[in-house]
Amino acid sequence: MKVVILGQDPYHEVNQAEGLAFSVPDGVKIPASLKNIFKELHDDLGIETPTSGHLEKWARSGVLLLNTILTVREGEALSHQGLGWEKFTDEVIKAINALDHRVVFLLFGNDAIKKQNLITNPKHSVITTSHPSPLSAYRGFLGSRVFSRTNQALIEGGLTPIAW
Repeated sequence: MKVVILGQDPYHEVNQAEGLAFSVPDGVKIPASLKNIFKELHDDLGIETPTSGHLEKWARSGVLLLNTILTVREGEALSHQGLGWEKFTDEVIKAINALDHRVVFLLFGNDAIKKQNLITNPKHSVITTSHPSPLSAYRGFLGSRVFSRTNQALIEGGLTPIAW
């Protein structure tokens, strides 16, 4: 694991969530947040916009795609907030924080940014930005160059960059 992308909670429409934050199965319409991620990826690194929202390639490249809350009721964002997932994901972040090699944490949105205090290992890098949702992408996500900044932090830590 080289990178952790931390979001809020899973997509809440039928057949969207697949266990990787921001990812949707092949054949599922790409949600607006992921469209903004792809837009930033293109603007930052010139990578063509994928036709699929399935991000397994990123996961296999060392990117953990994690949300602060891991389940949701259909059609209701944040519907499982306060049920214990936050404590669980805190422990996951603490375990990653204990790793002896550099990990770059990308914290997307306020719920993710609140976890920054758990990342205390000076070997790690933390990049924060607004959430890529249409409601907040223009408040800092778009134009943030998170992908090139992540790769630069990996290189500085002696790791190979992600082939986004």
